[in-house]
Amino acid sequence: MPLRTSKPKLAVWKFSSCDGCQLSLLDCEDELLAVAAAIEIANFPEASRAVVRGPYSVSLVEGSITTPEEAERIHKIRRNSRIVVAIGACATSGGLQALRNFQDVGDLSRAVYAHPEYIESLNNSTPISDHIYVDHELRGCPVNKAHLVEVLSAFLNDRKPNLPNHAVCIECKRAGTVCVMTAHGTPCLGPVTQAGCDALCPRYNRGCFGCFGPRENPNTAYLATRYREECGQTPDEVLRLFRGINAGAEPFRRESLRHET
Repeated sequence: MPLRTSKPKLAVWKFSSCDGCQLSLLDCEDELLAVAAAIEIANFPEASRAVVRGPYSVSLVEGSITTPEEAERIHKIRRNSRIVVAIGACATSGGLQALRNFQDVGDLSRAVYAHPEYIESLNNSTPISDHIYVDHELRGCPVNKAHLVEVLSAFLNDRKPNLPNHAVCIECKRAGTVCVMTAHGTPCLGPVTQAGCDALCPRYNRGCFGCFGPRENPNTAYLATRYREECGQTPDEVLRLFRGINAGAEPFRRESLRHET
């Protein structure tokens, strides 16, 4: 008989998503070696078809809840996990698929599918926290692999994760990147977006797309005013800026609704 292990069990679960955050975990490679010997990977769809029965010490959940089956399954995972971490924009805000929340799902199904009667879907794409208690949310599209390793290390060692909570603008300042809004009048979500991407887009003279979601207490109304007055954006253009990867995040959702015409 195989020897029983006392290692903490790590499980990775997929819901409605593109698998990008799971791939970020696979991409950790050398970084994961520091924790790999201390854990047992019990479930990880992108890495193996093998599934070890729970309960699990840590469950990483990727993807949003978009179907009745998913709404039921996420509760089973919560009951079987000591710690649940929602990873990525889909799991923390509903993801790009939350754009459907502003439309009639029935109309969309009829436009896309030849037999929409076979499609079973919830009216909205929602984050994991709308359905269960989540111990921690890890933002990003995809998540930052260094943040992923930090979260794993923190929870396996019973400490609080040390992650940034400032705006992307701070990352631009630290890197010496010229502000694209000030220099070129390019609309940028950096002032209201949580750091985590090393300000990748502004480094290439592109405005931030808000991949890591809204920062704490974002002043979206003031930024929208700057978009209109300094960048020449129309209300519809401002709406589209906030309805991107994290359209379902409450501060961005609320600001986008203010510009509907």
